Amino acid sequence: MIAKLIVRRLLEAIPLLLAISLVTFFLLFHSPGDFLSALRMDPKIPAEFLEREVQRLGLDRPWYEVWARWVWGVVRHGNLGNSFAYKIPVTDLIGQRLFNTFLLALSSTLFAWLLGVPLGILAAVKQNRLADRLASAVAFLGLSIPSVLLALFAIYIAARTEWFPTGGMTSDNYSELTSTWERMKDIARHLVLPTIVLGAGGLAVYTRQMRSNLLEALRADYMRTALAKGLSYRQAVMRHALRNALNPMITLFGFAFSDLLSGAFLVENVMAWPGLGRTTIEAYNSKDMFVVAAAVMMASVMLILGNLIADVLLALNDPRIRYD
Repeated sequence: MIAKLIVRRLLEAIPLLLAISLVTFFLLFHSPGDFLSALRMDPKIPAEFLEREVQRLGLDRPWYEVWARWVWGVVRHGNLGNSFAYKIPVTDLIGQRLFNTFLLALSSTLFAWLLGVPLGILAAVKQNRLADRLASAVAFLGLSIPSVLLALFAIYIAARTEWFPTGGMTSDNYSELTSTWERMKDIARHLVLPTIVLGAGGLAVYTRQMRSNLLEALRADYMRTALAKGLSYRQAVMRHALRNALNPMITLFGFAFSDLLSGAFLVENVMAWPGLGRTTIEAYNSKDMFVVAAAVMMASVMLILGNLIADVLLALNDPRIRYD
């Protein structure tokens, strides 16, 4: 049943991705300016050169023809086009940056889950006690502080204490490091602050949601039945209440992953993380059409995969959903 679910979701994603690419090209062609707009403002550049560039880049063709050619290249050769600005294949340009964004989103997801879920459980089990109040305070701060302000505050702390780098993904001497372990430690050290900044919102959401779900489960009839059959309170919580309380959390994962990706674009620019977000914004500002289209498609694929993973985890956690 899991295999059928995965195949069905992947087949459903094909028309969705086609529609997203179609809308992306339509908006790019109908937004003000193009890649040659800055060159047209320079009186020293001959009009003949600009005309040749328009034809070479395909800016004189209708938007739907450019879109159809691009889709055919992707389907037939896996070719995402060439970057106008960098003059290299888009696949080479965004490949590493896509991995960087995925690494940041994954570490932020793990940070939010590994802290938020236990905090929510502790707050529910210790309702109205000190642990509950502390967890609620953490959730309140995570939801109240904007990501931009938190990123700026993190950079300030890093600059004053020198405990962590103030930006980037690697140190200046990264290429001189010969040990794989040393390189991994260097990247991990640069990853700490962006992970906290990006994962703070998710941590708050998971904590509050887990607390609410578990409190509702603890009041359910099956909990009283389990206790009446002789199970200890801890056993009843772990075997029955917790598993049912996790279902809405897993469903929330897919939506939270999309928020992480959109938040990653902001964090990458503020904290100079070399990811897909920075590349997308730079490409849009310069109207580097194929880079923007490919970046939007890659982000859409990551969102679809995030929701697919959530569906699979939900089916594995609850057999009733799997067999339905």
